[in-house]
Amino acid sequence: MRQNARVTSDFKGEYQELVDEISELLGAPATLENRDFELIAFGAYDSEGELDPSALDPVRARSILTRRSTAAVRAWFEGFGITRATGPVRIPPAPEAGVLRGRVCLPVRHRGVVLGYVWLLDTDPGPTARQLAAAMEVTARIGALLANEAQHGADLSRELRAVLTAERDWQRDMAVAELRTALGIRAQGPHTVVCVTPWPSAGPDEAPSVRTVPGATALCTVPSGSAGLSLALLVRLRSAEAAAPAVSAAGRLLERARGAGAGAPAAGVAAARTGLAELGAAWREASAAARAALAEPRLGPVAEWASIGPFRLLTALPAGAAQDPAVRALLSPAHRELARTAEVYLDRAGQAGRAAAELGIHRQTLYYRLSRIEQLTGLDLDDGEDRLLLHMALKGARL
Repeated sequence: MRQNARVTSDFKGEYQELVDEISELLGAPATLENRDFELIAFGAYDSEGELDPSALDPVRARSILTRRSTAAVRAWFEGFGITRATGPVRIPPAPEAGVLRGRVCLPVRHRGVVLGYVWLLDTDPGPTARQLAAAMEVTARIGALLANEAQHGADLSRELRAVLTAERDWQRDMAVAELRTALGIRAQGPHTVVCVTPWPSAGPDEAPSVRTVPGATALCTVPSGSAGLSLALLVRLRSAEAAAPAVSAAGRLLERARGAGAGAPAAGVAAARTGLAELGAAWREASAAARAALAEPRLGPVAEWASIGPFRLLTALPAGAAQDPAVRALLSPAHRELARTAEVYLDRAGQAGRAAAELGIHRQTLYYRLSRIEQLTGLDLDDGEDRLLLHMALKGARL
């Protein structure tokens, strides 16, 4: 088990070699997808009768270009029993579904479990039984590689979680050392951490495969109080100034969370760091940015730590610290409109005209509401410190 955790080979290159081998055996370009119909590798077989790209139907073209298929396409293909098949499955064309050409599906299994599919366009006369049997032998090797990678990712999930949940410094130092050993050369260079919350999961040990999230080095779920579970993602960056891979991965995971019924999740991205020593601090930043995006939708759905402004301080406060006695009455449900008025007014730097316009009310109505706010809170909105207290309490209440 521990040996697998130290694997540092390029899985993608191995998949590509195996798919190219199948393409050569069958004399046709093959594609490899995981069991979630996400593209892993595409074999561009070259022959005298090279396939005309215009012959690709919309479903195949979309799979290659976007690296995934829609839920409807997945359900249609699974209707032919590919999840249970142990040998090649021929699927007829269905123009009404965008499948203009028939398919041959080679299920990729390991120890009886389907882990993916190899696809090729069906032709006349198509591959022989002997060719298909040889290709199925290759799919068995692909299945073993998928299983090996899944186990590798699971090991890293446990080690990443140990780093992020360590309660004492010495525990975190030991966990970081374990993760660094597991990652090998990939532990070097700049990294960042992404938090997606809430994360829908049937159990704390369930997380997406590393391979299905481009740029991911390790993933794990982390308990997050009232939010249930959050997903943590470790991303290795080419440059500390280029967080685009982390933002892209966060967006992809948000789509998956919404599709699994997580409602309106948000994601946060920490500032980049060199090496792994400060992963604990990076996780706190990513979590804080995600909380800020949940509280302030304009910051999300993916918020970077550097962009959340005053929420960098507010999220560092202990739970309940923003519940100042002076503001408690204003934050009651009965005064929701007054609280919104106060926050908009303060967001607009006390400019009555701008605040009234945003609220859609007359300026005199705004002045009346502001006087009511002062009565409820005992705060003087002409006093800078009182305004700061009120503004912080209103922002903090939504965290």
